[in-house]
Amino acid sequence: MYDREFVLALLDQISEALNTIVARTHSMKGPNEFTATAEGKERLDGICMLFIALGESLKNLDKVTKGELLARHPQIDWAGVKGLRDIIAHHYFDVDSDTVYWVCKNEAPHLLSVVQEIRESVKNGAG
Repeated sequence: MYDREFVLALLDQISEALNTIVARTHSMKGPNEFTATAEGKERLDGICMLFIALGESLKNLDKVTKGELLARHPQIDWAGVKGLRDIIAHHYFDVDSDTVYWVCKNEAPHLLSVVQEIRESVKNGAG
């Protein structure tokens, strides 16, 4: 068994990062907003940093739950989410703003929803 409070703390960190990513991109109309201005570039940098933190937290979560918790939720490509962290961290200058925008708009909201479901199940003792 794993430390439930630690797992909840990790899930809170992940949720907070995803909430921030979704909020920072909510009003964006396209990926060019990441590259058109200095503020946009700062937004992209901040979001990429959040994806790095998110990936690290997911790796820690998987480690402390011995790979069991995330495996119960196959609707998410967890390896892909963690892999995004690796790409950003190790190949930052090759990061494609179109891809980051697409992930923020199309994947982050769903991921947030699933993470919140996982958190509720852990909180209620079912996780």
